[in-house]
Amino acid sequence: MKKFKIYLTLFWTFFKIGLFTFGGGYAMIPLIQTEISERKKWMAPEEILDIVVIAESTPGPISVNAATFVGYRVAGVMGAFFATLGLAIPSLVIIYIISLFLNQFLSITIVANAFLGIEAAVAVLIASAAIKLKKGIPNDAFNIIIITLVMLTLLVINIFNWDFSSVYLILFGGLVGIVFDLLGRNVKKEPRP
Repeated sequence: MKKFKIYLTLFWTFFKIGLFTFGGGYAMIPLIQTEISERKKWMAPEEILDIVVIAESTPGPISVNAATFVGYRVAGVMGAFFATLGLAIPSLVIIYIISLFLNQFLSITIVANAFLGIEAAVAVLIASAAIKLKKGIPNDAFNIIIITLVMLTLLVINIFNWDFSSVYLILFGGLVGIVFDLLGRNVKKEPRP
């Protein structure tokens, strides 16, 4: 019975995250951080960055990967199942309903304007998540170099309007880490208690 209660809690927690988040996986990060770290205390605030890194490094949507990872950490395979299911159901239902009426729905001026407002709010949520995640990164030379190089790369991509995948930025960060290691500047994260 106790296990079922944790499965139900995982399902409900991620159901709420999936229901009240617009804008995709990155917009969910602040909600995941609040629910998982601050309210439920399932993980330390620093571990949220690890979740994002793992979720971004594995195939699939970041939000689904994060839900699966958190569910697994909290309650094993069944926890991963219920957390992922909870996250996915609201999106499936909402997308299905919207798809039935999409053209009529978007032709309503107030709805079109509401979506413009939601887009701006999502951009702020993503920026907020980035700022919170940055606080979990140590301010050493290695991380400052990586962040600076990635930001400069993003700036160049936007200036020249290149079609570019974020996968390349992740691979670039991994390559820089390998180069640092080969140069003898071993950068190991301290294990968390």
